[in-house]
Amino acid sequence: MNAHPRMAKLAGPMEQSPARCVYSRVAIPRKREGDWVPAPDKASGGVERGDQVTDMIRTSGLVKRYGKVTALDGLDLVVPKGTVLGLLGPNGAGKTTAVRILATLLIPDAGSAEVAGIDVITRPDEVRERIGLSGQYAAVDEHLTGYENLDMVGRLYRLGKSKSRARARELLELFDLADAGDRPTKTYSGGMRRRLDLAAALVASPEVLFLDEPTTGLDPRSRFGMWDTIRELAQSGTTLLLTTQYMEEADRLADDIVVIDRGQKIAQGTADQLKGQIGGERVEVIVGSASDVETAAPILAELCLGDVRIDHEGRSLTAAVTGGVDALRQVLQRFDATSVTVLDVGLRRPTLDDVFLTLTGHGAEEDSGPAQDDAEPDLPRRREKEAVR
Repeated sequence: MNAHPRMAKLAGPMEQSPARCVYSRVAIPRKREGDWVPAPDKASGGVERGDQVTDMIRTSGLVKRYGKVTALDGLDLVVPKGTVLGLLGPNGAGKTTAVRILATLLIPDAGSAEVAGIDVITRPDEVRERIGLSGQYAAVDEHLTGYENLDMVGRLYRLGKSKSRARARELLELFDLADAGDRPTKTYSGGMRRRLDLAAALVASPEVLFLDEPTTGLDPRSRFGMWDTIRELAQSGTTLLLTTQYMEEADRLADDIVVIDRGQKIAQGTADQLKGQIGGERVEVIVGSASDVETAAPILAELCLGDVRIDHEGRSLTAAVTGGVDALRQVLQRFDATSVTVLDVGLRRPTLDDVFLTLTGHGAEEDSGPAQDDAEPDLPRRREKEAVR
């Protein structure tokens, strides 16, 4: 796949002397006594620089617990080189915990993880040389300009004064921030801060990029712009792991999707493969009143498959059917016979929302139980963000 012209330079080789302490904008936790660390093994310790790696991210049986809460419960992932994996799940599913382990910010309680063929536990410094991370919240210093933020990251990677400055200007141009580059970032909009945060993750042209819910909190226009940027990165050959709770985002951006819930992988495949697992089509109907909802629900339950999804506030009902148009005709005939007022009706293919509801029994934006991703105290996260200042 050819690189998009705007992003072609992002896929270039990494500088030879990156800072050993980086992920550049987040403090790296020290190993604590009693932490689980596997014994070094030459057979599984990873590859040396220059060796060919086909799977850029690989985890096996990954487990992480916070007290009595299990955030990850045997997670297995494989991400081939140059692809985008969408890690899809509700709040508290374990997505951020998985990213933080892969980015060497957390030590797992069991299992193994490799990035670019390198063990993240026994050789974390080498992993950090090859990765970029853009977290849920833009980790930029609001008192510095956009240019100064990027230049600072370049200095942390030990690119040198001239290279850091040149790279900062290059990325500001690529992310449409050149006109605002000399303004303090506290004057930036939310979308501009997210773009700057992503640019900072790309200063050293990482082989692997972790994007943890990169569009959370953005308005639709900024979200679409971020999607364009992520597509261009993928076209340039960067391997990406993207966590999201937005179905449309995973559908549009990911080559492969892993659905996790309560720390476990419950499904994997392309968007079309996942939709095919639940089969059939969906009847969607909006009725005129609350009483119409009560009348329509048992009719759909009788004529359709599985449970009927009801949105009482929007007076909408959704159910799976077989038979397509014929099934829709039967539904409308029964509604007419029972005087149900239909404001809108349609027949559509299943979406990733349907997949998730079928697999988990709840929506992707609902909490999946204990707040697993937020099980740690907020203080360490605040300290990580403050490390940029």
